[in-house]
Amino acid sequence: MSETTFALVDCNNFYASCEKLFRPDLVAKPVVVLSNNDGCVIARSKEAKALGIKMGVPLFKIRHLIEMHHIQTFSSNYALYADMSARVMQTLEEMAPAVEIYSIDEAFLDLTGLEASSNLAEFGYTVRQRIQQWIGLTVCVGIAPTKTLAKLANHAAKEWSKTGGVVDLTSKERQRKLMALLPVNEVWGIGSKLSKRLETMGIHTALQLADAPPKLIRQQFSVVVERTVQELNSEPCLTLEDIPATKKEIVSSRAFGERVTDKQQMHQAVAEYVHRACSKLRSEGCQAKQISVFIRTSPFSDFSKDPYYTNSTSAELTYPSDDTRDFLIVAAKLLDRIWKDGYRYAKAGVMLSDFYAHGIYQQDLFTTPKSAESNSVLMTLMDRINEEHPNSLFFGSKGTVQDWKMKREQLSPSYTTSWDGLAKAR
Repeated sequence: MSETTFALVDCNNFYASCEKLFRPDLVAKPVVVLSNNDGCVIARSKEAKALGIKMGVPLFKIRHLIEMHHIQTFSSNYALYADMSARVMQTLEEMAPAVEIYSIDEAFLDLTGLEASSNLAEFGYTVRQRIQQWIGLTVCVGIAPTKTLAKLANHAAKEWSKTGGVVDLTSKERQRKLMALLPVNEVWGIGSKLSKRLETMGIHTALQLADAPPKLIRQQFSVVVERTVQELNSEPCLTLEDIPATKKEIVSSRAFGERVTDKQQMHQAVAEYVHRACSKLRSEGCQAKQISVFIRTSPFSDFSKDPYYTNSTSAELTYPSDDTRDFLIVAAKLLDRIWKDGYRYAKAGVMLSDFYAHGIYQQDLFTTPKSAESNSVLMTLMDRINEEHPNSLFFGSKGTVQDWKMKREQLSPSYTTSWDGLAKAR
């Protein structure tokens, strides 16, 4: 047996499951969750999948199916999904010695050494049962010596109901049996382009990839694909990253619910995005020195009637900062630089980059440690108030009437993060 053992825990149909959790009347009924501005399908319940609803399909193309099958549609409720994800991850952290949060609905667990005292499959069923009982969501668990094999195990746990939602691939024999059944494009990191190239070489299944000569794979592809082959052969190349990597940049952007033609409204939108980006920056414990602002019209419009325009520009602060006020001043000047009248803008955003840890960069002569410290206290207090009472404290530059905000006409209540959103008896 390999020296390492990983488990991948993945929530089933996460966004749709979060919506159904607080709506008992939707049990066994089809549900879809829509993207920003209620444009496309980004999540489906198993019932919606059974009706042939595809990921990414525009809402207007499935109106007939929605009416025919009484499909319930929801706007994306990111606050709800983030809170439910935090509950799942906290539960996992109480059950495993180390956890890597891979995405909002997935986490790798380090189970190395656990097989000496516990049955790994039973542990997987315990994880599944506890999250179902404590949180109300269903997860599948894949267990294997490497992350790549754990991904395949998790896929099998979802695909075949007879597994009970848990697949243990610590056995070499079971690994090869499963890999023989799965097409090569089901392997983690093997996308459609890579899979087509592999198929021209006669590699159609995960097992055939695992049995391919590593030297040949490296010559034809890259060291990344070579490591994937090693992982498929129970040779761990990917470790557990229990400390999330620091972001290299932070982007805050949204498509507008209505086209923006007024410069003042655009200034308000950019100020809103600066506010969000700086809040994320502070949560990362970093400061940034560079900010970029971009605006664009819709690339999908009829250009003869709705001309296309896009532009972006950047600037550096004198010194790194995490103070929203510093970035608001610069962002307003950047927007003035690229704004053009006569266009119907569909999207805007800001990006913060060039990050520094606190205290690493030398302050300029006009900023004393005392003033920098007071600024930090003010921003921390602002974040704390907004965490407890969302959007209750903000800078006036983002405005109070935001007609440009994205459409969320079918937004569910904030069941877990607001007293007003608590579920009520029907």
